[in-house]
This record gives sequence, C-alpha cells and structure tokens, in this order.
Amino acid sequence: MFLKITNSTEDCFLKIVLIFLIILTFNGLQAQEIHSVSLNEAVKLAKENNKKILRSQLETALSEQNIKERKELRLPDIELNGEYSRITNITEFKGNGFLNGKEVTKAIPEIYQVNSTFKMPIYAGNKINNAIKIANQENEIAKIKTEKTENDIELEVVANYLAIYKMLELQKIFEENIKEEKSRLKEVQSLQKHGTVTKNEVIRAELQLSDRELNSLTNSKNIKIALHDLKTLIQIPENEEVAIDTIATIDKMNNLDPYNFYLEKAFQNEEMRIASQELNIKKTELKLVKANYLPTVNFFGNYGFYYPNYKFFPPNPYLYTLGQIGIEAHFDISALYKNKTKVQQATTQIEWQKMQSEITKDEIQDKLFKEHTQYQEILEKFVVVDKALDLANENYRIVKLKYLNQLVLITEMVDADNALLQAKYNKISTRLDAVLKHYELLHTAGIMPNEI
Repeated sequence: MFLKITNSTEDCFLKIVLIFLIILTFNGLQAQEIHSVSLNEAVKLAKENNKKILRSQLETALSEQNIKERKELRLPDIELNGEYSRITNITEFKGNGFLNGKEVTKAIPEIYQVNSTFKMPIYAGNKINNAIKIANQENEIAKIKTEKTENDIELEVVANYLAIYKMLELQKIFEENIKEEKSRLKEVQSLQKHGTVTKNEVIRAELQLSDRELNSLTNSKNIKIALHDLKTLIQIPENEEVAIDTIATIDKMNNLDPYNFYLEKAFQNEEMRIASQELNIKKTELKLVKANYLPTVNFFGNYGFYYPNYKFFPPNPYLYTLGQIGIEAHFDISALYKNKTKVQQATTQIEWQKMQSEITKDEIQDKLFKEHTQYQEILEKFVVVDKALDLANENYRIVKLKYLNQLVLITEMVDADNALLQAKYNKISTRLDAVLKHYELLHTAGIMPNEI
C-alpha cells in the first residue's frame, strides 16, 4: 500500500523545511557576529574586563580591608562567660594516719556564674600603630601593582594588536603575489606549449606559487590564533568574532625624547615605587620587633553574678555580684635576650631590601637604555627600507621586462619577486616595530598614555 502525498502535505513539509533553514541562518548569523575594535577601544575594554586586572583590584580591596582589621586592634576585647556545674561534698582528713579522721562538710551542689570581662590596650610599645602603618604600606603596594597590571595588559594588547596588523598586511602582500604568480604560471604554461620555455621553468613557477599559498595559509592561521588571544585579553564573548580597525595606527608616532628624560621617569615607575614601599615595610617591621623590649599596659574590668558565695567557708547559699576595674602591666623579661636575633634579622632584611632596590634600579636602567637605542635604530631604518622598496620595485620592473622578452630565466624572476615581497614587508614591519618599541619604552619609563 503506498502513501498518497497530497498538496497540503507537500505544502506543510515545505513550510517546515523553510522554517528550519531560517533558524539555521539566524543562528549562523549570530555565531558570525563580528566585533570590530580600534586599538584605543581594545585597550579600554581590556582595562574594564581583563581578569588579571579585576583580580588585582580585588587584591587592593583586600588590602583596604586589612587596614580596617588592624585598626580594630585598638578596640576593647569584650567577653561574656557563663558556667553551670555540680560539685561533691567537701571531705577533709584530719587524722594522723592516711585517710584517717574523715570529716565531711556538705556543699551546695550547684554552682552558677555569669560574668563579663573587657580589656583595652593603653600602650603596647607602639605595636598597633606600626601594624596599621604596615597595612597602609601594603595597601600602597597593592594599588601600585594594580597600576602595573593595567600597564602590562595595555602593552600586551598593543603588542598583540600590532602583530595582527602586521600579519594582515602580510596577508595582503601574499594575496597580491599569489594572483601575480597564477598569472605568471599561465604565461609560462602558454610559452611551454609554443616550445619557447622548458618544463623546468613551468615546475619552478608551480613551486613558487605553491610556496606562496602555503605561506598564506600559515599566516592566515596565525592571524586566527592572534585574534583569539586578543579576544581573551579584552574578554569578547565566544559567540562573537573580533576584528581590528587599523585606521591611523601607524601615524600615531611621537618623536624620540632624550634618554635622560625617560631615565628620570623610569626611576619613579611602578617597580621602583614598589621597591621603595617594600623597604619602608622592612623598616616598620624592625620597629615592630623592637617593641618586644617594651612593656604592654591594658585597661581591664570584669563584672559577674555568682551563686553560691564561695568567698566564705562554708559557702553561703546566696547570689552575689562582684566587679573589678583597673590597669594591668606586662613585661616579658625573656625578650631581653630572646629578641636580639629577631632584631638582627629585621636589620639584615632592610639591607637586603636596599640591595634589591639597587638591583631593580640597575635592571630598569639597562632595559631602558636598550629600548631607547633600539627605538632610535628602528627610526633610522625608515629611510633605508623606503629606499630598498624603491630599488626592489625598479629591479622587479626591469627583470619582468627582460623575462617577458625571454632575456632572463624564471629563476631571476623568482628572485626579483622574493626581493620585492621582502621589501614590502620590511617597510610595514619597520613602521609597526617602531610603534611597539615606542610603547615598550613608555612602559619601562612608567609613562604609558591613558589613551592611545
């Protein structure tokens, strides 16, 4: 028995297929949503959304809470205690022998007591003030580290963005070159049919085209990887594709200032300020250790309800209250000989931190000098690469003309083509390297711009 397909059934089926295709198309469009960002927008998004920056901001918040916790050490400690117990009778042995002359005094079997105590520090060798001071110094370090993280991420975004820009420009060169190589291959194949060139030249042209296509494929995959890294840096959702806007990126170049200008700024960069604060912490910790030589003085008090009254014997079966208020002092005599090593350790840590600060200073100075020199070198390359491109274009024109007139072999044509491709890439690469080196120099000097 065969199923009869009516017109209405067929119409219904077509509608279902149409709806299904519409849904697939809509989902495809959603999946392919492209988020185009400029360099300035990428840096802004990273500062707002990057997880490392958000983590450093949480660390700053924790350090601020630590300050509040240290300040609370000045507040009194207040306790409320309660107790209930049952006791046995009191048995005394008043005889001369062991367990002889036993005399039992009946005790009140239940004991109740509720009391409260408080203690407030009056003087602790300035330990509390120094603890608060260390917390404030740690908070300053946390703020500087947040600033440093932001600048590090900014530089990472710039480096990633410019690397993508460089690869995109290289991809354009490859695509133009591939078109030309395909056209040349057709010419060579045509010449071979007429017997004017050998099979070897055809193979050479095919190899050259194949090499360019492989380079283009590799570069396109590298672009995808770099774009994904950029997407992670600026926290673009996974269902969006990111693209870069390269308008005016190369033109934003500042002149190179004298080395001493950057050096003066670098001595106040994030790393040097962190080192300075760490040295201050070590000095405060020394004061904290020395405070162990000093006494502590507290204001205290207590008040409670007690039953029965065991202040007398036999005890009285009455509820009574008792309070106490006063000042107590504590001095640890053993600290006079136990604390010496701690003081020596704290003093040595100060000297270590001073040396570490000097090492950091030397490293920054060396790094800055290297980057300043490299930046100057890249700027001086501009004239060279521009001239090299002009020469490569002229060489390519001459060799191509000779090749079309069968005056040179295809190997010379390939060499001229490679030289031109390299010259084009060198010009773009040098400009972008200068931009990146400029930001690296500013980063080391601690003067990264707020806007790019």
